[in-house]
Amino acid sequence: MNRSRLIATTIFLLFTAVAQGAESAWKAGAAKVAITPEEPMWMAGYASRTQPADGKLTELWAKALVLEDHTGNRGLVLTLDLVGIDRTLSLAICGALKEHYGLQREQIVICTSHTHSGPVVGHNLAPLHYLLFAESQQQAVDRWVATFQQQVVAMVGDAIGKLAPSELTWGSGTATFAVNRRENPSAAVPQLRSEGKLQGPSDHDVPVLAVHDADENLTAVLFGYACHATTLSGYQWSGDYPGYAQIELENKHPGCVALFFAGCGADQNPLPRRTVTLAQHYGQRLATAVDSVLMTSLMHPVAGPLQTKYAEIDLALDTLPTREEIELNSKSENRYEVARAQMLLEQIDGGVPLSQTYPYPVSAWSIGNDLQLVTLGGEVVVDYAIRLKSELAGTRTWVAGYANDVMAYVPSRRVLAEGGYEGGGAMVYYGLPTVWSPEIESDIINEVHRQIDVESRSGTDYLQIDQPK
Repeated sequence: MNRSRLIATTIFLLFTAVAQGAESAWKAGAAKVAITPEEPMWMAGYASRTQPADGKLTELWAKALVLEDHTGNRGLVLTLDLVGIDRTLSLAICGALKEHYGLQREQIVICTSHTHSGPVVGHNLAPLHYLLFAESQQQAVDRWVATFQQQVVAMVGDAIGKLAPSELTWGSGTATFAVNRRENPSAAVPQLRSEGKLQGPSDHDVPVLAVHDADENLTAVLFGYACHATTLSGYQWSGDYPGYAQIELENKHPGCVALFFAGCGADQNPLPRRTVTLAQHYGQRLATAVDSVLMTSLMHPVAGPLQTKYAEIDLALDTLPTREEIELNSKSENRYEVARAQMLLEQIDGGVPLSQTYPYPVSAWSIGNDLQLVTLGGEVVVDYAIRLKSELAGTRTWVAGYANDVMAYVPSRRVLAEGGYEGGGAMVYYGLPTVWSPEIESDIINEVHRQIDVESRSGTDYLQIDQPK
């Protein structure tokens, strides 16, 4: 090799190394704030409750992780120990974050843990509480929501202020306590598990994103799992098993902020359940799964840009009820049918007709060159995660449900056809006027593919995979 070619090769290698180093240069900042109500408030998630909360097992937390790539593009992951948030609150939070910090909608994902031991949040699950609430109780909810929103906005500012050079790595672990509740009777689960006879699909992956600072200290860990946070059903505030998992990780790694996102666990339960000991046990098992990835697995470096996308699609509902049908439902012996009917009649009488579609939120991020973070609104069944992982990048595709707006259960085409609680029965508790259209799955999957810009395999049209023959 002559001298000029040697110099050229050396310059090229140096340039490549510098470019690769720049693409690996991340900044990250994390923060958290306790959001546990300080006054007695009604709890969310169960229709059977008859009084406000009367104690506390754990704090409820809002947490923020801000990521910034080498180009300065930022993404914010908010995690909340709440059963869900509605569209109105989601828009308000995102609007405030844009006003204060310049964050655009596509740069924000809001993930809720779906704990059933947190407070009523705005109008989420409104028919559950519509006929129970006295005016004073609604005022307490409104005061808490206003305070909570201010806390979240300030906390994000704290996380942005902590942005510092960081190394991002990722891995995937396993936890097996989630059980498909549609396929396995609760009382039979211990025996079925011991015999290896549990039925139905589940997603036992535990995705892990680790953030280390320049001194190699773990400053944040984002992780997820696809399972309802319904171990507990009492009257004490609690983050349920996700809360205990976060506590365990933060105790093991002082100075670390542990953030949980719920996967597509709408048809998955932690079984058996109903005791604090079990909630702690499942939390410890999930934390151990995360720690096993952090401590004993090969963690993959995250290199490349951060790309954030977000859209709201017009997700179709099935045939809308007539006014006469709604009025008939208002005389039902089911108080939740009555509550939904009264709410729908108030809407119509207020000049707002029923809509044939719902503005459904879908977000797909590329974190570096390898990771895909998909966030879907509502209580999403596990079929979505299984399908998206198979069509995209396997364990490098992370699918969160309960994100940005929890407006209803979101069944797959299979579950919608089968019916049952997740297939349509639960719609009454969210206040939507009817069940989803059969095109729900293809519409959502289509939007995820559009955002990630993945071409269909083998030249086939992926939109037709779940269409009727």
